Amino acid sequence: MEFALNNLDELALLRESAEIECKLASGQDGKGAIPKDMWESYSAMANTDGGYIVLGLKEKNHQFSVVGIEQIEKVKADLFNTANNPDKVSINLLTNQTVQEIEIDGKKLLVIFIPRAKRQQRPVFLKGNPLGNTYKRLHEADQKLSDEQVKRMLAEQVEDSRDDEVLVHFTMADLDLESLRIYRQTYANLNPGHPWNELDNEAFLRMIGAWRVNRETGMQGPTVAGLLMFGIYPAIQEKFPYYMLDYQERPEAKTELRWVDRVTLDGTWSGNLYDFSRKVYRKLVDGLKVPFRLEQGVRQEDTPVHIALREALANVIIHADYTGRASVLVVKRPDMFGFRNPGLMRVPVEIALNGGEPDCRNRLLAQMFRYIKFGEQAGSGIPHILDGWKSQHWKVPLLREVSEPNEQTLLELKMIDLYPPEVIEFLNQKFPQVFTKLSELERIIVITIYSESYLTHHQICTQTSAHTREVTIALVKLERMGIIASTGEQKNKVYHCPDVEIPTPDNESGRFLAEHVFVVNPHSNVTSAVNPELGPDLTPEVAPDSGIDQQEWAKLQAIASSVKGSAKSVGKEAIVAAILEICSERYVTLSDLAQLLDKKPDTLRKNYLNPLVKDDLLALAYPTTRNHPKQAYIKI
Repeated sequence: MEFALNNLDELALLRESAEIECKLASGQDGKGAIPKDMWESYSAMANTDGGYIVLGLKEKNHQFSVVGIEQIEKVKADLFNTANNPDKVSINLLTNQTVQEIEIDGKKLLVIFIPRAKRQQRPVFLKGNPLGNTYKRLHEADQKLSDEQVKRMLAEQVEDSRDDEVLVHFTMADLDLESLRIYRQTYANLNPGHPWNELDNEAFLRMIGAWRVNRETGMQGPTVAGLLMFGIYPAIQEKFPYYMLDYQERPEAKTELRWVDRVTLDGTWSGNLYDFSRKVYRKLVDGLKVPFRLEQGVRQEDTPVHIALREALANVIIHADYTGRASVLVVKRPDMFGFRNPGLMRVPVEIALNGGEPDCRNRLLAQMFRYIKFGEQAGSGIPHILDGWKSQHWKVPLLREVSEPNEQTLLELKMIDLYPPEVIEFLNQKFPQVFTKLSELERIIVITIYSESYLTHHQICTQTSAHTREVTIALVKLERMGIIASTGEQKNKVYHCPDVEIPTPDNESGRFLAEHVFVVNPHSNVTSAVNPELGPDLTPEVAPDSGIDQQEWAKLQAIASSVKGSAKSVGKEAIVAAILEICSERYVTLSDLAQLLDKKPDTLRKNYLNPLVKDDLLALAYPTTRNHPKQAYIKI
């Protein structure tokens, strides 16, 4: 555990780069006790990305004061006793190295580092029962998981591979023989002398793991991997009701869903993963500029970008959780390639980015694709993607997890130069003899910040693929040098160019934003403009463009009307989709969103808007005052 804390300023700095929960821990007698709700934070952090719990601190209005723990040895003993009690906590992740005493202003604090639990250890739950007692970290809150989420986590825990189940009630009639024929031809072309080429279809399927015998019952059938790889869509849907594949080619660099080419489950083709991979890969690489390169007299057309796209497509297929509610989605745009699969990462994102610790969700599927040279050895896919993008000096690929509305993993490959020449030229002129002496990470951070309006600590980490602590140290150095500036505090802090004013409801740039980029609610606009001295019967003249406001507002009302009602009856996914559509063109205020959706502002912000902001699906009009009543949102 790395935790250097000598004063409260250092704690505030660390809070920007890691999940930290501060608790008073005074107990009834004031001498020290484990807070009852600490174990909820323990469960939540272990099931998410880990974090720190600091006992002996009081926090009020984002300001810390040291209270200390008088009987710290007793508190530490109670901590380990509870962690080792399976009736209280499902697993102890604490060691002497992860629990540390520190002293500030003569008072003792207890710092507890909670590591992210391994897949085989999750869910980490309380009170001896995972259902109703499992938590996950959402922003700075501990959220109780639904029974469905817990059951999926339990399945991930006990099943090293999710695709090796033998489906004894499925037969060869559930497989698409044409898909199998094409796969076998590809395999034979790559392995012309292999003895498997002489086998009949069933025997060949056995050899590649697509058909097996249940050793306990003696019954046989395709494996889950075999059905997904070669099955027909109706049969696949019987096993996986939420199974959905989607490829979209979009004509513009926008998030809107308009497309010019699409491959989806429309009944015109088999619907299996092998045919999807063949169809989509051809479309992904169509139009890629291939540099002329000879190798032993033969032109080589498999560039690092081709390899990266093939790896990304293979990854999205073999790591998907086909029991999840999200779809497999591949998007091709002029500026980027996007990949989405249902299910969260089995290993932390930072480990996946560096390769190693392979933990493939569907190992037989991965094996079948490797047999035809589509996808590398487990664990090396993401590094190959990073290398392909790095070879073109493009922006670092963005790999992230999203928990709402459904668990999913997103990979964005943007074809944007990492080092825009005009930005580098500007920085060299503005900071001569300084910019070139910065470390590579520091230069990347500066270029990224000067290329954007503003960035949060989390966004900088994801765009640089650097560790949060390294980013924090670099940001402190750059700000002290005057190269960058920051506005806001702790989780609301953003980083920007020194001469940029971050919009707030009270400054000039914020007022300009509200006047020109916000959706106008014509009803609230008229009401607020009434002069009370004139009485209710006399109202100001209606502005000439209010008809446009009325039309825009009516359009938003139509979108919202389909999801009004309780989340249980409508479905959280539908409400999230409506919010994103409402906020797709202009900023919409919290109050207007609440009115449109007929929900309380606090409920809407907590359950929907904050998670969407965290997952970089919505942007804030006022990033440094996240919970301001005048806050507004726009789709990224």
